[in-house]
Amino acid sequence: MWLPQLDLMRVISAKSQGYSIATQITGPTTVNGLERGSLTVQCVYSSGWETYLKWWCRGAIWHDCKILVKTTRSEQEVKRDRVSIKDNRKNHTFTVTMEDLMKTDADIYWCGIEKTGTDLGVPVQVTIDPASTAAPTTPTSTTFIAPVTQEETSSSPTLTGHHLDNRHNLLKLSVLLPLIFTILLLLSVAASLLAWRMMKRQQKGTAAAGG
Repeated sequence: MWLPQLDLMRVISAKSQGYSIATQITGPTTVNGLERGSLTVQCVYSSGWETYLKWWCRGAIWHDCKILVKTTRSEQEVKRDRVSIKDNRKNHTFTVTMEDLMKTDADIYWCGIEKTGTDLGVPVQVTIDPASTAAPTTPTSTTFIAPVTQEETSSSPTLTGHHLDNRHNLLKLSVLLPLIFTILLLLSVAASLLAWRMMKRQQKGTAAAGG
């Protein structure tokens, strides 16, 4: 793996001195691509930043990083040379794709949001693996997605054991109640028939005694 000679302390210094330490935007910490292939980086931002411009810049020093591509006011994909960017406001993500990767593309890059004052940004280290001479010439593509935080996970309800027990009990009742009702009805009919037959016998006995 070919890695650029980077002073990571400069990145730490840039974080503390040059840009907003963004909790509103996240991206993968490290990504790697294959030489002559392509890689895709997906950065996630919080609600409220949908209409702001997003960008992708290169350089370990925040103030000196070079913006390679920037979105417009729409969600239309923008491409500059070998780099493209596309915003998806519904999903609160923007995607950067780098094509025809070269060894010299290895560097520190930034996912950023343009705003009044200091922009928001998060660093992403890109490394490039050399293409294998035995590998096929078909370009390879790799996608990297920002880790999902707890707040971003779905809040859809799940069925706990308690809920499942309740549903099971309701199912039992829905079966037992009609069965109990049917048994009671049959007992009532049987009792009525028995009473009717006893009355008939009494009537016959009374008639025989009177005759």
